[in-house]
Amino acid sequence: MRENLKAARTAKGMTQQQVAEHLGISLRHYQRMESGEIIGFVELWDDLEDLFSIHQRKLREDDRGANR
Repeated sequence: MRENLKAARTAKGMTQQQVAEHLGISLRHYQRMESGEIIGFVELWDDLEDLFSIHQRKLREDDRGANR
């Protein structure tokens, strides 16, 4: 799981559905990104970086601290 992505989302007070809508993707697609199941497109990470004001490299870290 990408704990940093989940933490950034919850700190912003957003649901997974709200983030998915902001990105223009399905809820399931976002859930798979947050769980680390898929990587996702670079453009999505650019948008997440802007939305949460956190570098995307930090957001992409999984709970082992490794980038995926």
